[in-house]
Amino acid sequence: MIMNRAAGFARRATLAHRASLGVRTESPFISARRVLSASAASGEATKEEPTDDSSAEPNKEGGEGATDPDSPVETDYTAELEVRVAELEEELKSKHDQVLRALAEADNARRRAKIDVDNAHKFAVGKFAKELLDVADNLTRAQEAVPEEMRSADEHPQLKALYEGVSMTETVLLKTFEKQGLVKIWPMDEKFDPNFHDALFEMPDPTKEAGTIAHVANAGYVLNERCIRPAGVGVVKA
Repeated sequence: MIMNRAAGFARRATLAHRASLGVRTESPFISARRVLSASAASGEATKEEPTDDSSAEPNKEGGEGATDPDSPVETDYTAELEVRVAELEEELKSKHDQVLRALAEADNARRRAKIDVDNAHKFAVGKFAKELLDVADNLTRAQEAVPEEMRSADEHPQLKALYEGVSMTETVLLKTFEKQGLVKIWPMDEKFDPNFHDALFEMPDPTKEAGTIAHVANAGYVLNERCIRPAGVGVVKA
């Protein structure tokens, strides 16, 4: 304890001597703060130092580092782009043609389908009607079997009534055919048409022109302008 007191007296004496000499004393904390401030100031000064002029010259000149549009590299790249554009335009044209062809084919398919549906509606009864043609032919033959003088004679009332009944049956049948688009043709004195007539024989007839139908063996039938059975005819020969 005596030594501590002695050290305190000695320190105070030293401070008093420095004060008499005009020396200013600072605490250790103040000194450390000054040192840190000085270090920070020196760092900022280092950051603010101007850069070397040689490193900034490329930026000042501004043209040395840029790409020259007339350089070979730039020209090759432009040529490649033009070639690619031409290829894409050709592909676009090809795809356009393909689309047009596909649309045309689809339109043709729709038209064919519509025609097929219409024909199915028009000629659905064709096979059934063709089977009934023999019935119509037999009715016609039955009428022709009755002599003309007996068709209206009162001496044979039963035969007259039978003939009238057969005639009425044939008339009703033909009207039913017409409702379904089936028409009977009897081409007497018409020009021969191979699409609707079947030439069974040729015959001379000076009163008629060659190729004219002079005799009809059996009637023909047309369903919605399509011949389902040609008429059997005799044609005047040349």
